[in-house]
Amino acid sequence: MLDADHWFTEFCEEAGSAFSLRIRGRLHEERTPYQHIAIYETTDFGHLMVIDGFVMLSSRDNFLYHEMLTHPVLFTHPHPRRVCIVGGGDCGTLREVLRHPGVESVVLVEIDERVTRLAERYFPELCEANGDPRAEFRFEDGIRWMQAAPPGRLDVIIVDSTDPFGPGEGLFTASFYADCARALGPDGLLVQQSESPLLHQDIIRGMFRALGEGGFRACAPLFFPQPVYPGGWWSAILAGKQAIPGFRVDDAAARPFPTKYYNPDTHRGALAVPGFFAEALADLNSGLGQG
Repeated sequence: MLDADHWFTEFCEEAGSAFSLRIRGRLHEERTPYQHIAIYETTDFGHLMVIDGFVMLSSRDNFLYHEMLTHPVLFTHPHPRRVCIVGGGDCGTLREVLRHPGVESVVLVEIDERVTRLAERYFPELCEANGDPRAEFRFEDGIRWMQAAPPGRLDVIIVDSTDPFGPGEGLFTASFYADCARALGPDGLLVQQSESPLLHQDIIRGMFRALGEGGFRACAPLFFPQPVYPGGWWSAILAGKQAIPGFRVDDAAARPFPTKYYNPDTHRGALAVPGFFAEALADLNSGLGQG
């Protein structure tokens, strides 16, 4: 919501909290067949993309999310060559994936092409790798695309989704995860953003259950800061068809590209489980693969 004093506020009703950014002006607004998209210029966070009233990204801090959704999984899989990104229309995750020279192909499946076109205009730094010949864009329903994906074709699936409602709701279900597991090779890994570990534990519990029912045998949460999201603290779930291998720390340390946040220490730190979460995590992991 944009008020008369030029502050954009996202309300998190379930947590009784809100987050605001001061706005210089609205740059763009439209309703697509799927959602309402607005782009603002802020006073201190650069450009801001808002979808259906919820903050998606800002110029200032999106590197935290994009790096932590990408590099931990790619430095954990032993040989990530074939990658699929479901969602991620702003192309920041795609850019980070394509920094890895060993990646041979990436297909980005985004239901709303307008997200990408607006990112190209207002967040061009995120789209600088869009012309990479390894990248393929498919503007269609990611759930249907995954249903039709050839078995065992992918090494890594990155689900860069909106919250579990509207167009993103079906990306948090056991049936979707079963299709992902089928599309992954034997060492395949999936990572998906999983909301705030402080405010949305019910969503995380539901994801663990659904991943287990979908055929994944191991899950590990990743924790990282994200100032513009509710609570300022975010998470992703790393899931494997088999056990999750240890990450390739030497390769991460010798990565041939710059990062602003990710490094071997932040990778290790992201895997550290807070005390209040440890017991719940043990219970959730005990049920994996039992569906």
